[in-house]
Amino acid sequence: MTTTTIESQVALEAKGRHHHHPDHRLFGLILFLVAEGMIFFGLFSAYLIYFATIPQWPFGIELDLFLPSINTLILISSSFVMHQGQRAIKKDDVRGLQFWFSLTAIMGIIFLLGQGYEYTHAGFGLTDNLFASCFYVLTGFHGLHVTAGLLFIFATLWRSFIPGHYSKERHFGVEASELYWHFVDVVWIVLFTLVYLLPLTR
Repeated sequence: MTTTTIESQVALEAKGRHHHHPDHRLFGLILFLVAEGMIFFGLFSAYLIYFATIPQWPFGIELDLFLPSINTLILISSSFVMHQGQRAIKKDDVRGLQFWFSLTAIMGIIFLLGQGYEYTHAGFGLTDNLFASCFYVLTGFHGLHVTAGLLFIFATLWRSFIPGHYSKERHFGVEASELYWHFVDVVWIVLFTLVYLLPLTR
């Protein structure tokens, strides 16, 4: 048996092992999102306990709904926009991926700017009362996740400019970014309902 033949067999065996090696990246991402979801679940549970047991809630604070409602519409819409990017890469349309993900990033930045504007015009501070503390902790923690989602999007965009990095066969980074962004959206819908709408029932 020649050296060339042996090298060819070793290469084929290595390729076979690589091909059958299980890909746990999606499982790892889902596990991470479940862990993050449990943190939000704990925060939301504490908020609901406060709401149910404190008659004075939200201590006379009236949140303006106009800007947060616009922000909600922007964030939810961004999920549909981002999905177009995944559809594009499944057609090997890298330019389409870049366009839709860039648009998603812009919408995410607008959301954060809107939240920053709301903070500067809220009329109450972090330590004014328990509701104010809950408001800043919940929205701030979510804003941190939006920021992380934007970093994922920027990383995906940066890699998309590497020739051949993403294709209709290889695009896990695109799917991971989208899944994380959807998670951020779902959390915001729950947060908006609890923090902005639920106090209106008092």
